[in-house]
Amino acid sequence: MLDLKDVGTTYGAVPMLRDVTMSVRAGELVCLLGPNGAGKTTTFMTVCGVVRAQRGAVEVMGKNLATIGTENLAALGVGLVPEGRRLFPSLTVIENLRLGYDAVSGGRPNFEAQLDKMSSLFPRIRERLRQAAGTLSGGEQAMVALARALIGEPKFVVMDEPSLGLSPKLIGEYFEITQEIHRRGTTVLLIEQNAEMGLSIADRGYVLIKGRVAQEGPAKELLSSKAAKSLYL
Repeated sequence: MLDLKDVGTTYGAVPMLRDVTMSVRAGELVCLLGPNGAGKTTTFMTVCGVVRAQRGAVEVMGKNLATIGTENLAALGVGLVPEGRRLFPSLTVIENLRLGYDAVSGGRPNFEAQLDKMSSLFPRIRERLRQAAGTLSGGEQAMVALARALIGEPKFVVMDEPSLGLSPKLIGEYFEITQEIHRRGTTVLLIEQNAEMGLSIADRGYVLIKGRVAQEGPAKELLSSKAAKSLYL
């Protein structure tokens, strides 16, 4: 689903990612961890094509991102959940979801059926469909952002710091939903600062420190690894 091969990026003259190599295989839930400033959001932006790799290559669904174009990722079957939700605040919840559906549907007249599925998966937003997204609580906005990414039934979802700003109770609920969509067959790259929660549901993990992959391996091994703990946990 995703391959980063010796990827390097810069912001101006400042190096951000340094020879990052990582992969996400079909059916996996992979967690990318790291402290603030490690390069996690830069990795997300690079996978999206918003930040271009100066070195190396990014392949999404077996295709070189440089030739796909960011605007075609959704139609390819990639769902994105950016940091900070990035909803359209003046549009209603249902209008935000419709935009997510239209990006991948190819004109399929199936929106109502998909909306019913999202309402079942996210009971918290069922009664908010006609409400402006900007008036929702942070937790509700997080659920809408994930529902918008999922409503078109993507094969691969990339989430950037979804737990940021959520209460412990809502974090637990969010991770339970993430586990559920993974069990249903969706491949997930979860970019997180919450190491224990992220690794508790992941198959594999990577630890990013100062733009480099410092540790990688099965999630259970990273949770118990002294090296990983000394680096980050």
